[in-house]
Amino acid sequence: MATESIEAARLIGAGLAAIGTGVAAIGVGIVFGQFLNSALRNPAASDGQFPRLMIGFAVSELLGLMAFTVAILILFVV
Repeated sequence: MATESIEAARLIGAGLAAIGTGVAAIGVGIVFGQFLNSALRNPAASDGQFPRLMIGFAVSELLGLMAFTVAILILFVV
């Protein structure tokens, strides 16, 4: 009985940790959408904003990968 509840708690915890990957995908979409919005409004400034776009993309993806790593650790290590 206790083993089943621990297994259920692990699966629930891993599922909750995996939510971060979906949130990261939403974040990447927002970052690129806002860049395209600003590039269409002011095309001359888009070259200067491109490095900031890559930084925003990298941070969003890093958070998603960290959430995925935590979910895998909960499933297979704990």
